[in-house]
Amino acid sequence: MTTFLTDQTKKINMLFLVIIILSFVSAYFLPWWVVAIVAFFAAFFIGKTSGQSFWSGFGAVFIVWTLLALFKSIPNDNMLAKRVAQLFQLPNWIWILLITALIGGLVSGMSALSGVLVKKAFKN
Repeated sequence: MTTFLTDQTKKINMLFLVIIILSFVSAYFLPWWVVAIVAFFAAFFIGKTSGQSFWSGFGAVFIVWTLLALFKSIPNDNMLAKRVAQLFQLPNWIWILLITALIGGLVSGMSALSGVLVKKAFKN
């Protein structure tokens, strides 16, 4: 019987899932910057390559922060997001959502990249 997923693909999926689950759970109880610590240690222990670690961290937190922002914004009809978008002269509140997710993704991606590079530095 053949498998469709290689070991490398499983590692990529595992890193992505670990970061997304731990970031989502920690976002309810801890400060925003905890996603950086989560991504760093997840990539340190699970990450294999720099690119894989960065994109897993970026994608996981981008999705988590988008969902969390929507969970908090939709019940109040996006009132605060609309006002902040007006303040920054953006066309609508979706831009605030995307900028928020982009910032979280970059923080987590760079942290995951740092984690795998520290792992490689100690390995040598």
